[in-house]
Amino acid sequence: MTRGLFRLGLPDGSIRWAGGTIDGGPSALLSADASLATLLAGSSGAIRSALDAAEAAAEPLPVGARILAPIDMQEVWAAGVTYERSRDARMQESDEPSVYDKVYDAIRPELFFKAQGWRVRATEEPIGIRRDSGWDVPEPELGLVVSAGMELAGYVLGNDVSSRTIEGENPLYLPQAKVYDGSCSLGPAIVPASEAEPPFAIHLVVQRDGRRILDETTSTIRIRRSFDELIEYMGRALELPAGAILLTGTGVVPEPSFTLRAGDVVRIESEPLGILVNRVELVGRGQAGGT
Repeated sequence: MTRGLFRLGLPDGSIRWAGGTIDGGPSALLSADASLATLLAGSSGAIRSALDAAEAAAEPLPVGARILAPIDMQEVWAAGVTYERSRDARMQESDEPSVYDKVYDAIRPELFFKAQGWRVRATEEPIGIRRDSGWDVPEPELGLVVSAGMELAGYVLGNDVSSRTIEGENPLYLPQAKVYDGSCSLGPAIVPASEAEPPFAIHLVVQRDGRRILDETTSTIRIRRSFDELIEYMGRALELPAGAILLTGTGVVPEPSFTLRAGDVVRIESEPLGILVNRVELVGRGQAGGT
């Protein structure tokens, strides 16, 4: 079974990291001083070594432990227009469609800041759509867990929730379309790079009132750019001493008639990486389509 690194909230209020399996969940605590930041400050194999140590020590989980987003001091960055399907959709929504065609074919990838670690939502926690947007979508993505030395250390599922209304109005509105409360979720766990082999199929399901209204699958084999290329560009002029999470773009883009609503349940699944589930809620102020 595929092993994973989980971040847990314990009943006494403390936070600990734990090892386990993607199918079975967390089962053994890492040492109390372990963190993702310290692991990513080391070699790209440090996560695997920490899981080995946790299995050997076999410190059991206290009753009532809950899974948190698998991130601590890291920033989340994201790549855009890495799939042909994403390029086509962003050209369709935008008042400046040629921008996205140029980005897709350009040597330099589109990279943008997505979230601080403390803003990221875990599986089973709510994600948000903005009140001042009327067209909002989930973006199921593979996340690369990157060490401080800019090496690939692991993988994680992510949801880059986005406001297509705001982004389509003007490319310079991208930060407002991408960075807000509840716009990013990660989980359920980090899978060491040695435990899983790409490409990965990524399956998205959205349920509304118990009914499946969206069901689509993509594969990371369709990403135009290599993982090494995306990591290299992210690290060209950034020091990331605690490492980072880099979302690699989405190959699932719903039809223009689709938009998320409060109460929808978004499920993102990839067989070796697990299942990320979030219910949608409204966040912020203002009215859809307004300022």
